[in-house]
Amino acid sequence: MDKNYILKLEEITKTYLLGQIQIPVLKKISIAIEEGMHISLMGPSGSGKTTLLNILGCLDRPTSGKYYIDGTEVSSLSDDELSEIRSTKIGFIFQSYNLIPHLTVIENIGLPLFYQGIDEQIITKNALEMAEIVGLSDRIQHKPTELSGGQQQRVAIARALINKPSFILADEPTGNLDTKTGKEIMGLLKTLNEQQRTTLLIVTHDNSIADYGKATINILDGEIVNG
Repeated sequence: MDKNYILKLEEITKTYLLGQIQIPVLKKISIAIEEGMHISLMGPSGSGKTTLLNILGCLDRPTSGKYYIDGTEVSSLSDDELSEIRSTKIGFIFQSYNLIPHLTVIENIGLPLFYQGIDEQIITKNALEMAEIVGLSDRIQHKPTELSGGQQQRVAIARALINKPSFILADEPTGNLDTKTGKEIMGLLKTLNEQQRTTLLIVTHDNSIADYGKATINILDGEIVNG
């Protein structure tokens, strides 16, 4: 395994059973992504994109093939080990933000460190730094309901980055935003990628969002068609 790759899929397949019928969803998917890359993953509904996303995020296991993160083969790990990988190696950004309504901005950002049992002072310090990076220093005591959609997504980005993960997995990160705000969020992600070498894998069906990436991987009928 080449250690230069942040993540690498080798001939990943995923097959579901419907009674006695086998339904192949992913067919020998192979992808290798280096540190600092900004990759767009595109595919129409039913292409296998969501299944691939779940495997990349260690939320599901492949039927066959191997998946490496930072040189470690993760597809055969236990549930507890996969949970550890998710909390330390992968930063998630969702279309619906997934913020905790009763927590403040600073508390939402620091949540991943809280779950790891990190000292409260360290959590606060790191969360304040992340709030500044995403432009929310003046909103740290606000609750999600007091923020605009774009501000909520900035909180989600800060939360995803606070663990310094190996890569960020963003699922339609501008899907709930208007065009102007969507451009601002993509601009922020692009800046983070370029200035901090944050590795980004962004799942989208929108060509204008995909164009922010340095490369695009297209998936159709469970196969990579180019990229």
